[in-house]
Amino acid sequence: MPRLLSQIHRLVRTHAFRLATLYFAVFAVSVLGVLVFIYWMSADFVERQTQATLDAEIAGLAEQYDQRGLSGLLQIVAARSAGDRGDGMLYLVTNPDGHPLAGNIAGWPEGKPVAPGPLSFRVSVKIKDHTEMHPAQGALLVIPQGYRLLVARDISDAALFRERVKAALLWAGLLALCAGIGGGAVMGRSLLRRVEEVNRTAERVMGGNLSERVPLRGTSDEFDQLATNLNNMLDQIERLMAGIREVSDNIAHDLRTPLSRLRARLELSLLGAPDAAAQSEAVRAAIDEADRLLTTFNALLNIAEAESGTRRNAAEPLDLAQTARAAAELYEPVAEEQGCALKLDVEPGIMIRGDRHLLSQAVANLLDNALKYGGGEVTLSAHQHDGRAALEVSDSGPGIPEGEREAVLDRFVRLEPSRSTPGNGLGLSLVRAVARLHNGTIQLGDNHPGLTVRLEFAAL
Repeated sequence: MPRLLSQIHRLVRTHAFRLATLYFAVFAVSVLGVLVFIYWMSADFVERQTQATLDAEIAGLAEQYDQRGLSGLLQIVAARSAGDRGDGMLYLVTNPDGHPLAGNIAGWPEGKPVAPGPLSFRVSVKIKDHTEMHPAQGALLVIPQGYRLLVARDISDAALFRERVKAALLWAGLLALCAGIGGGAVMGRSLLRRVEEVNRTAERVMGGNLSERVPLRGTSDEFDQLATNLNNMLDQIERLMAGIREVSDNIAHDLRTPLSRLRARLELSLLGAPDAAAQSEAVRAAIDEADRLLTTFNALLNIAEAESGTRRNAAEPLDLAQTARAAAELYEPVAEEQGCALKLDVEPGIMIRGDRHLLSQAVANLLDNALKYGGGEVTLSAHQHDGRAALEVSDSGPGIPEGEREAVLDRFVRLEPSRSTPGNGLGLSLVRAVARLHNGTIQLGDNHPGLTVRLEFAAL
């Protein structure tokens, strides 16, 4: 029993139960409104039909009175009152004293005023061997000299019809409410099951099983869309966690060697004979190693800063072509020193909105990689087409295999197994982070031979 009460209490507190309750309340009010409207229309139709019949009968008898006088009216009333016509019509003609002269009503209804207009009263009707009191609705026509004509109709059948309509609508309402309760319960339970699936998946993921995913039912409804988005989020989290583990391993690998060299040189300078020149050389070497370490950490910080979006407020209108020209001027001496040809192909006035410092650093990283690994000829171009600004850096080196172009955008990924070339594997990671910060894209393609890196941004 306590477990059942706990389950009921938990069910009552769920959003699915509240939603089902709201659904049932709206459904119940709607059904009640429809049933009341149907009953009102049915009853009003019967009453209007009865009143129309009485009005027509009064008009006909008044015309007969005008044509044939009181005696003719009495004859017609007596004829219409004789026998059982089957339509429930009732007639009464009285003298000024209220004495009945003709008709099938024994006397003037007790307690009813003698005034023109509708009258509701009860009349005794003989049914086989007994008498019953039936409701009647009538209208009074005052004849000159105080005579009165009462035309009425037995409305017991109409009252019975209204009662049957009321009973039918009541049963229909009860069945509809039961169906509403059942539908609400089924809907609430269905919603609760879908939410429980999400909760169970979340609990297993929090328990450390990152491979869990929310099951899809293939209905393409809101819950399937939610499950798809959650699964995509879990895929991204799993990739990020794997990336963090990989980055941690790469950091340990890439930083262990320079730290070991730094420690060894400092230790040798202490163990060796006091020599100012040797110690100065050791200090300079240690400073170089420390600078390389600081460069790596600064690159990591720049990537984190770009990915976090903290520099979005630093965005301003800038000329992408001017940024490309400035980077080309900076790296032109480096290209000449390495025997490379650096070509510049830009359109003037390519305006975008972005962070000048980060974009300059991204272009510099692309040129540095192209000169370091590409060799031969390097081309830096900037063009605008269909509202998009594009910046490309192409080289004539060995390029990157298509299957590895996505991987090289991650931190510390280097295609050189020996890792003997200076670098830390963070250049393209920073470029991708800068592109994402500016709502842009990065694409790596084949230059036949060589590599082409293309950045695209929304042009102003």
